[in-house]
Amino acid sequence: MNLKGKRILVTGADGFIGSHLTEALIKQELDVRAFVNYNSFNSWGWLDSISDEIMSHVDVFTGDIRDPHGVKKAMDGCDVVLHLAALIAIPFSYHSPDTYVDTNIKGTLNILQAARELEVEKVVHTSTSEVYGTAKFVPITEEHPLQGQSPYSASKIGADQMALSFHHSFNLPVSIIRPFNTYGPRQSARAVIPTIITQIASGKTQIKLGSIYPTRDFNYVKDTVNGFISVAQSDQSIGEVINIGSNFEISIGETAQIIAELMGKEIEIVTEDQRLRPANSEVERLWADNTKAKRILGWQPTYAERVGFKSGLKETIDWFTNKTNIQQYKSGIYNI
Repeated sequence: MNLKGKRILVTGADGFIGSHLTEALIKQELDVRAFVNYNSFNSWGWLDSISDEIMSHVDVFTGDIRDPHGVKKAMDGCDVVLHLAALIAIPFSYHSPDTYVDTNIKGTLNILQAARELEVEKVVHTSTSEVYGTAKFVPITEEHPLQGQSPYSASKIGADQMALSFHHSFNLPVSIIRPFNTYGPRQSARAVIPTIITQIASGKTQIKLGSIYPTRDFNYVKDTVNGFISVAQSDQSIGEVINIGSNFEISIGETAQIIAELMGKEIEIVTEDQRLRPANSEVERLWADNTKAKRILGWQPTYAERVGFKSGLKETIDWFTNKTNIQQYKSGIYNI
């Protein structure tokens, strides 16, 4: 599919990945409507940090993904939907699981039902590597069993299956993109990489973390955004689930040491109980097989292997250590 001349709805455009995706689409001179979460402050989230020049080309729609009427109104006149709106914080899903069902499953249902009724040409639904749980084999292919080890991952499994069911039942042109752990500028400080950077940047030498032994497949946000665009453009991706990952595995503890080294600091890692997941909920190992993405999309990570990871971390550190940016974070508070 050629996205030129298509109107693209990005849900969750006010978030970390969504704001980068919106920005990238506008830079490609595409027609974008950004669905942002309504709030009384009239905040557009991270879109507020994007230049006026870029934002002058964005059609912003404020609403709530849980409201089917607003969702259908936002989608009216759109050809392609990139659905990113979701609750994603794993610790908060232990606290308020009901909200994850409403937002992630019912919100996705609203997108799918409206897309079906409006005969949208393509829906790209966002999954997560958390649906795999602790790896039973590595690298993890799209055929890996799904394991709901947290209320968050269970809600995303439900949303993924709802999306696939609309493809099978109604021939809705749906693709599922399954990013592994994305990092970069604008990410929430509840995520591990910003947590480490913001603590070091605020002068702390004792860095509070949860478990440091799990491994992750980290992906720089520019690579993830390119993955979204590649999936949207690919006709072969319809009806498919596609991993977007670097095929590089590294532990949380080693990641912290690399960040400290790049920031020129000596650190001591302290395990804080409130940051630990329940024992059977922790995902101990994630490592992506990205063969399918390369084969179907022609996509591959630019920030690959250890060298690419360090390059992405350096860009992330540079952004977070900018005084204007770091002032937007509360590094002394653990945000679930």
